[in-house]
Amino acid sequence: MTESSSDFVIRPATPEDAPALLELIGGLARYEKLEHQVIGSAVALAKDLGGHPPLIEAVVGERDLALVGFALFFHNYSTFLTRPGIHLEDLFVVPDYRGQGLGRTLLRTVAQLAVERSAGRLEWNVLDWNTAAIGFYEKLGAELLDDWRTCRVTGEALGRMAGG
Repeated sequence: MTESSSDFVIRPATPEDAPALLELIGGLARYEKLEHQVIGSAVALAKDLGGHPPLIEAVVGERDLALVGFALFFHNYSTFLTRPGIHLEDLFVVPDYRGQGLGRTLLRTVAQLAVERSAGRLEWNVLDWNTAAIGFYEKLGAELLDDWRTCRVTGEALGRMAGG
């Protein structure tokens, strides 16, 4: 799955990419004003990328041997379709490399994987204030589902929900 697009090399991420990938995640968090929520480690990221089976997968965009973008995803399942799907957790391109087709190529690569794996759908979330991303996704054919809301339970609340 290694390909070249506009001088970018697109390839699957490996556990060895985890430190650089974590730096990109930090860049995404700064952009989304959520940097305070990044508490993970490159060690954990490498473990999750390299597990058998891996918990997560990612494709990365490289230029001059430096990672400048990524799309991180994992499998989910649709009970209505009775088929697996792919959830795109994050898509990020370093600001200096935007507008050169890398984001589109990364998203297209994940979509190709979804088709190859007979996934019933590819889904992701976007912040409601991120009008640039919303426009980008809609231009590529994505449908925004206004009637769905994300639910999240973390930390102590997760422990309480689990009965602890």
